[in-house]
Amino acid sequence: MSSPPIWLRAEPSRPRRKQPLTLERIVDTAVTVLDEHSVDGLTMRSLAQHLDVTATALYWHVRTKDDVLDLAVDRIFGDVPIPDVSDNWLEDIRVLVRGWRAAMVGHPWAPRLIGRPMLGPNVLARTEFLQSALVRGGCSGLQLAVATRMLANYVIGAALTEATWHQTANPDARAAARAHVAANADAYPTLHASGHLDGAQWDDDLLFEEGLNGILRTATLE
Repeated sequence: MSSPPIWLRAEPSRPRRKQPLTLERIVDTAVTVLDEHSVDGLTMRSLAQHLDVTATALYWHVRTKDDVLDLAVDRIFGDVPIPDVSDNWLEDIRVLVRGWRAAMVGHPWAPRLIGRPMLGPNVLARTEFLQSALVRGGCSGLQLAVATRMLANYVIGAALTEATWHQTANPDARAAARAHVAANADAYPTLHASGHLDGAQWDDDLLFEEGLNGILRTATLE
């Protein structure tokens, strides 16, 4: 009996080929795991499971979990747009810093890792842009170093505060904190009167922009 025409034959099953393990795949997968489980949920074993490889295979590309964290932080900095240089150096800084904050808030695990050495190419490229903009604005020497640190510490601190609230399991946590202050107004009269922790009064975007404006005035004598 002759075999049926090729068009009627089922495709033979073939074993699925695994994607090659590359450093890029490792870092991208690490970012995904960190987004889902934060820093404590990332282990070399869990990363290997997500990549469908053995943990031993990872060590051909990275030595430790710290290596993975450093690479992951630099990876998300790559999402921070580097603006085109304009005639308005202050606006160039604002655009860069806004993107930096968005990347940190979008990956709430990241701000707590910024204390690690920041020597990745994406981090350095954006720090280079920040300092070059400050230089265009007339900063140099100690003033340049101070302005850079003030801006970096501000965006990291702001993102860390926002990320902390975003990671809280209870979505009403900030309202509960505000209610606690209100309930103890006698002990904290200034906090109560100022609307401390009242997200409905001033949202995070407004607070960040006003803080950034203040930092730029102070750091650069705008």
